[in-house]
Order: sequence, then structure tokens, then C-alpha cells
Amino acid sequence: MTSPLVARMHGYETTVFAEMSRLAVETGAVNLGQGFPDTDGPSEVLEAARRAISEGRNQYPPGRGVPELLSAVADHQAEQYGIDLDPSRQVLVTAGATEAIAASILALCESGDEVVVFEPYYDSYTAMISLAGAHHRTCVLRFPDFSIDADELRAAFSARTRLVLLNNPHNPTGKVFNREELQLICDLAREFDAWVVTDEVYEHMTYGDAEHIPVASLPQMADRTLTISSAGKTFSVTGWKIGWISGPAEAITAVKTVKQYLTFVSGGPFQPAVAHGLRMGAAVFGELRSSLQQKRDRLVDGLAGLGVSVTRPAGTYFAVADVTSLGYDDGRQFCLDAPGRIGVAAVPLSGFHDDPEPARKLVRFAFCKQDHVLDEGLRRIAQLS
Repeated sequence: MTSPLVARMHGYETTVFAEMSRLAVETGAVNLGQGFPDTDGPSEVLEAARRAISEGRNQYPPGRGVPELLSAVADHQAEQYGIDLDPSRQVLVTAGATEAIAASILALCESGDEVVVFEPYYDSYTAMISLAGAHHRTCVLRFPDFSIDADELRAAFSARTRLVLLNNPHNPTGKVFNREELQLICDLAREFDAWVVTDEVYEHMTYGDAEHIPVASLPQMADRTLTISSAGKTFSVTGWKIGWISGPAEAITAVKTVKQYLTFVSGGPFQPAVAHGLRMGAAVFGELRSSLQQKRDRLVDGLAGLGVSVTRPAGTYFAVADVTSLGYDDGRQFCLDAPGRIGVAAVPLSGFHDDPEPARKLVRFAFCKQDHVLDEGLRRIAQLS
């Protein structure tokens, strides 16, 4: 009997994250692969969730989200970026950023439409584009600086371009797009009359002089941009799956139309807790940024000290390394061997590419771990250097 899975989802049966995390569990490896923290988030946010449960907020929340979270998201966008939103019409709570991405693509794309993405791309992007019956066109970001090739980006656009899907700060590279790059993307989106959907879940994880600039804050872009973020990364509660999307009211209504048939609603007691977290503001965001920058430097300096060519990312949880000096000319093979050979799990960057060749030697390491975990991972990697 042939597979019951629809043809457009062939090739998406498992994710590279699940594969590498399975190897980590099976071998007891230090997991520097999947991007989740190994400590809980702020105690006040956790306590707010407990309080919401105790107060009986355990049934279906409103379809758009609880009012205090809608307002907190709108206030956050205004305070952080000067973006004005009507919380009752321009914000929608979702089951994590992944659902927001899925619902946006399904709401905006018809069969045969094209979506511009940057390669390497987060793996759910192309899966959801395929599920919608659309097609993706890519612009490749190349190691080590991952800068945009303007001609290649223009070539990715066509008369069939429906939207641009932008992840900024960028997973898996750790790149933060600068103002000039964002302006190029926006100019092309306007020229080809395309929507821009931005995945900004790492918005509060930028380091040094890097600045996170939301596309929706740029001139002439508020009316064609949908902005996505979530609580999982910002508050180290990835299991809560509370995300949100904001933008023009008619587009948010379109996304809600699809979203209500995916999960309907989710996370009743977690939504007011996330609202509490957002209102804690700059102190929490600054502490997160400072802590992760220190962890970034710990991992990057450690790898560089072993002679590994590695980026110093401007944002996110992730650093990208060329594993040639560790005896491998294939990053995927390194990631398959390393859990059993040295007890370290990582993720091959080639898993985020249509054409794996530009990333063949590259591996993504996550530094959102406790210091002793990073140190142990480095000690084990040193066995190969």
C-alpha cells in the first residue's frame, strides 16, 4: 500500500531537531542542538501562571486571546518600537509562533503562489508553504557573514510572489538584519505588492551594537506586515506555546479565520502569565540579553580556542561553526557521529537548505544552556581537535 501522506508533505516526515534530539537522548549526549533553555524563566512569570490556575482560569480563553495579553502585546510594541496597535483588532494570540506562521501562510497563500524565504530557513517554513500548495523561492545567506546578495534576492521575486517570510533575528545563523538589508527587502515587497510576515521570536536576544528593527516600524510597511513573536524564548517557557501575531486588522482577521480551525484556542492560564511578563519590561529583557551574551561568548571563545572557525552571532541562541578542523568535511555526518562518539549533539545547517552544498561543513550549536553544560560540551568537542 502506498503512503497515506499527501504528496506535498513527502520529505517532511520528521524534523532535523527531532532527529538530533533523539540521538542525544539515546546516547546521553550533551544537547547543544535543539534550541531550548535548560533552566526555567523568571519566577514572577511562573508564579503568575500558578495564580491563574488557582483562580480558575482553566477553560477556553477568548478566541483572540485574553484581553490583558492583547493589551500587553500592543503596549510592548508601542514602548519598544513605536508601533501603534488596536489590541482588540490588530493582535491575535496563537499556539506559539509556529501556529502563527502556519495560519498566516494558509490564510494568505493560494495554490501556486510563491513565498520568498532566506536560506538557511527554519524548517517549518517550507513545510507550511508546501501544505498551502504554494512554492518557496530562496535567497541564500552564506557563511561566515550571512549577508544578502541583492541580485539573488531580486531574482527570488516574481509576479507570483505573495509574501516574504523573514526570520529576524535569524535562526539558524544568529544573524540580525541591518537597516539597509531590511530596506532592500521592503522595497522589493512594495514593488511586487507582497506581504511581509516576520518571525521575531528572538527580538530581545541581540548582542553588542546589534539592533532589532521590526519591519512594521519602517516607512510604508505597517499596512503590509504581519509581525510574529512568542513567550517561549523571551521567558524561557518554550513548553507553554504562547505566541502572537499583530498587523493590519483585515489581515489579522484573515489569520484568525484559519487559526480557529487549527487549535481554536490554547494556554488559558498561561496567557495572563505572559501578559504579566511583558509588563515587567526592560529589566527582564536586559537580564536575558546580558546572560545570553555571556553564554554566547563562553561557547564561541571555547570553540575558537580549539581552532574551530565559528561565527560570533549578533542575536538568537545559536552559533554556526565549520567542523573541518574537527576532522569532518560533512556537518551532517559530524552530527550523526558526535552523540555516540564524543557525547555531544548539534544540528547540521544543511538541514535548513534546499541545496545543502553552501552549508555542507556547517553545524549549529545552541548556547542557551547552563555554563557547566557548555563547558562539558566544549571539553568533549576538544577530543576531536
